Amino acid sequence: MLIIPSKYAWHMCGRYALAASQEEIITQFEINSLSEKAVRSPLPVDWNIAPTKSVYLIKGTSGDRSLDIASWGLIAPWSKSREEASRSQSMAINARVETVHEKPTFRQAFKTKRCLIPATGYYEWATELGQYPRKQPIFITSDEDRLLAFTGIYSFWRDPSNLESGENEDPATLMKQSVAIITRDAVGELAKVHNRMPLFLPRDRWDRWLDVDTPEQELKGLLDVSDPDSHLRFWPVESRVNSIRNNGRELILPIDMGESETLF
Repeated sequence: MLIIPSKYAWHMCGRYALAASQEEIITQFEINSLSEKAVRSPLPVDWNIAPTKSVYLIKGTSGDRSLDIASWGLIAPWSKSREEASRSQSMAINARVETVHEKPTFRQAFKTKRCLIPATGYYEWATELGQYPRKQPIFITSDEDRLLAFTGIYSFWRDPSNLESGENEDPATLMKQSVAIITRDAVGELAKVHNRMPLFLPRDRWDRWLDVDTPEQELKGLLDVSDPDSHLRFWPVESRVNSIRNNGRELILPIDMGESETLF
């Protein structure tokens, strides 16, 4: 039987899809440059992105916007080993907008390292609030035929245990970049699917969000968004997405709920 891995099961937005090439991301987000990692190791199309996978993120303001790669799940800055870092990531794939500015794991990144995360759409598992059976997978995407832009934060972490051990390893390779998606209360019909949703900023707020010099008080105002679901549509999909082994466009194909009873 296919199941959602337990350590991710309680997270909102624990899976998403990005079915776009670098060229498409560059065009839609007006990217001006690529990081060395993005040039060297472009990411493949992925219909089932899970925590700790490598993902794209966008930094910088208009005219100086760059595309980079990070690991999904913010590494706690006090992690003392790669094992601790990995464990902390699975607990920090999402940051709540209500507390992101004060939680120890997130607050420094919120102040200085803000980003956007491109996505074709994301998956949610229905609660008992709406019309769908509990744990029914739902795919949410844009109704504008454009990529979504999750609001996010990122950070860098260097493994101190390896540095102290004197291992013959280039310190630069020990530096790991990680990222988290900011979430908010769901609204409208989405609130009947799940009580949380990713935070989407209007396009005209992107530059101020990404600008490292934007004051914290202004940031809080930027994150207050009305009608955050106005550009979204969603539908039920097969439970194949529950397993990280499955991938492909078929994961987002809508199903007829009258026929889906056999999936459970």
